Amino acid sequence: QLQLVESGGGVVQPGGSLRLSCVAPGITLERYAIGWFRQAPGKEREGVSCISAGGGTTKYGDSVKGRFTTSTDNARSTVYLHMNSLKPDDTGVYTCAADPFCGSTWSSRGFNDWGRGTQVTVSS
Repeated sequence: QLQLVESGGGVVQPGGSLRLSCVAPGITLERYAIGWFRQAPGKEREGVSCISAGGGTTKYGDSVKGRFTTSTDNARSTVYLHMNSLKPDDTGVYTCAADPFCGSTWSSRGFNDWGRGTQVTVSS
């Protein structure tokens, strides 16, 4: 089982920015796709982004397109989620997950390995 550890969550005002990190020790990012997901209380899990193995392609959920981006640091086995223009609806627990590929159903299917998540709260 792969280990993934998220960090960078916190409380931010609407319109602000945060950068989340997903560290995956021992994972070669050229071989694994990394997905970001979020879940708010009382709501279903939502796919935020999925960066393909090797980083050639990134898919985003409709609600975050144009505001969120991802980047990778292969040497540190780390994937970053850059969140801008944050809204209260972005509040939730953000979790990263690893799988060999994203695929067309990435936002709704299960990934093989998951982190424990980091809380993001957008509030004035």
